[in-house]
Amino acid sequence: MASSSGNDDDLTIPRAAINKMIKETLPNVRVANDARELVVNCCTEFIHLISSEANEICNKSEKKTISPEHVIQALESLGFGSYISEVKEVLQECKTVALKRRKASSRLENLGIPEEELLRQQQELFAKVSEQ
Repeated sequence: MASSSGNDDDLTIPRAAINKMIKETLPNVRVANDARELVVNCCTEFIHLISSEANEICNKSEKKTISPEHVIQALESLGFGSYISEVKEVLQECKTVALKRRKASSRLENLGIPEEELLRQQQELFAKVSEQ
């Protein structure tokens, strides 16, 4: 389904991501292209709905940034309360991954070796490997 406006593609989930999710969820099921397109449209509409509601909740609380709590409140107010426990689990996983990334980044900074020296050492290792 090609769009005539051109901007609609900017407002959808990448089809490759949806195809991957479908394949992982239903590995032994063939899904027609128009059904995949429908899933993309449904996902996009769902995200727009939740985002709009979270934005309204955010504005009512006089905040400028939508927080996870606003999204959770939006899910509840729109009748998707059954999703909240899983959303909270995913949120916690994301926070854990982000914390690990920050720790890994700070470990590199705490080595006390300038970036230029690390690059030089890396080049030496590459040279040794290519000699073999």
